[in-house]
Amino acid sequence: MKKSSKNRLTPQQQTLFPGSSLFDKIARAVCRAGTLPRKELHEAWEMAKRVRRKYRGGRIMDLACGHGLLAHIMLILDDSSKTAVAVDNKIPLNAGKLSNALIESWPRLKNRIIYKQVPVQEITIHPDDIVVSAHACGSLTDLIIDMAVEQRARVAVLPCCHNLKESSTDGLEGWMEKTLAVDTARAMRLRSKGYRIVTQIIPGDITPKNRLLMGEFLKS
Repeated sequence: MKKSSKNRLTPQQQTLFPGSSLFDKIARAVCRAGTLPRKELHEAWEMAKRVRRKYRGGRIMDLACGHGLLAHIMLILDDSSKTAVAVDNKIPLNAGKLSNALIESWPRLKNRIIYKQVPVQEITIHPDDIVVSAHACGSLTDLIIDMAVEQRARVAVLPCCHNLKESSTDGLEGWMEKTLAVDTARAMRLRSKGYRIVTQIIPGDITPKNRLLMGEFLKS
């Protein structure tokens, strides 16, 4: 079963996830919804579990959220977060179908996932939030980092589609591949703003764009 497949998961494929693990239970709900490709299921799961190992509680701000699966998994993994806000310039029409399938399995999520179809820059971040974004394209990742830093909120991004005209390499491209230079510059920028950074990767068999950057402001 290729984890990087962009084929949509369907109700018939629930049999591929027969186990009693939390991941299998989430996967079966995603299959029942019939809205997401397999790749997005694995990306959201791998990112969410790594972020939750580092950061607990807080309102979840899932920016450039797509269907909002990451927001749901963040609440499933840590019930001490009261709400999750899933924000995108264009929310897919079937996002509600995915949400309902997950709420059916986790009724405690009801009325705790808020979808907002607005540009990311119109959102207000609070200091206690956890700002997450899986594969916000190009310089949108930079905007999301800057929004979190402005409020000293915790942040976790999984960058993709690097725009070398808009995102800085900080002159590091002479030593390393250009997209790695962009992500390294992002990490150093976070650290220069007083953040403790954590760099990890999710499995490469899900996506080659697998560099996860996390940061938490160090309070004096």
